[in-house]
Amino acid sequence: MKIAIGADHAGFAAKEEIKSVIKALGHQVLDTGTSSDASVDYPDFADKVARAVIGGDAEFGVLICGTGIGMSIAANKVRGVRAAVVTDEKTADLSRRHNNANVFCAGARITPVVKIAESLRVWLQTPFEGGRHQNRVTKISALESGG
Repeated sequence: MKIAIGADHAGFAAKEEIKSVIKALGHQVLDTGTSSDASVDYPDFADKVARAVIGGDAEFGVLICGTGIGMSIAANKVRGVRAAVVTDEKTADLSRRHNNANVFCAGARITPVVKIAESLRVWLQTPFEGGRHQNRVTKISALESGG
């Protein structure tokens, strides 16, 4: 799989480490930036990753900022994105299994990089359960079109 990854200045160092985790799991990395710890605006990178996922340039996305919250809010504005703030293996599992999340968001100022890496491994290996959860995901998609 190809995984799009992006970060702001707060998540830059973590992003660089997480790229090697993604590669070690056998996936390709599409790095959308940022390229340093100089201050940038996180919505710019959330947009790049979200559009890579929705546009088919990547199967999944990873976004890292200070808390993961800003990135998730911004990414979720792009139709078709289901970005989840992941803090541990349990939220990783459930965001994929029940919500069919397609963008993983983490906070480098909140969660140690080793925990982000462990959670991402779980997230990438967990399939969507479908079934009763599909109806809920369909309702989320309907909200995007005003329904």
